[in-house]
Amino acid sequence: MAYGGYDTQPTSPSALAASWQATLILGALTLILGIIVSFHPGGSLNAVAVLLGILMILSGIFHLIRVFDPQEAHRIWLGIAGFMFIVVGVVLIRHLHLSIALIGLIIGITWIVQGLAALIGGIAGDVREGRAWWITFGLVSLIAGIVVAVTPTSSITVLAVLLGIWFIIMGIFEIIGALMLRHELRATVMSLT
Repeated sequence: MAYGGYDTQPTSPSALAASWQATLILGALTLILGIIVSFHPGGSLNAVAVLLGILMILSGIFHLIRVFDPQEAHRIWLGIAGFMFIVVGVVLIRHLHLSIALIGLIIGITWIVQGLAALIGGIAGDVREGRAWWITFGLVSLIAGIVVAVTPTSSITVLAVLLGIWFIIMGIFEIIGALMLRHELRATVMSLT
């Protein structure tokens, strides 16, 4: 039976079984990640900073390997870039506070640009509906970006805690969704027998 151009066939029990189990596992992992990040944001940020440093080092090694390709047109620049990536990666791993501050600074600058774009769109835009929301969003994003850019290290710790809380909430909702899918599976199995 088609409704609105879509088939409304009942979901098979095997699809529901796989779906609720995967959702339950994903929810539990998200909840655990949220708890870890919320209660230990410094360690979580340090792990991200180390991963950023490793990424820079691997990128530098990749650039240095490309230097030895005779077909490469810009071998000197690749060598310089590769060396710089490795140096920056080592510095980021060695000085984790710089990495965390850099992450906070990037987030702050991104929010500033996003806020300015929303403000300009809200003030100069042709659309009258929703203009106040765009201006409000732009102001909030701009203020948050300035706060994070001015104090990136402490701001990023607060953002990590908020992210952890968000993961906890998402994990709880995913677990509830998995249990609801499990209930639907049991109802489907009972109706088939």
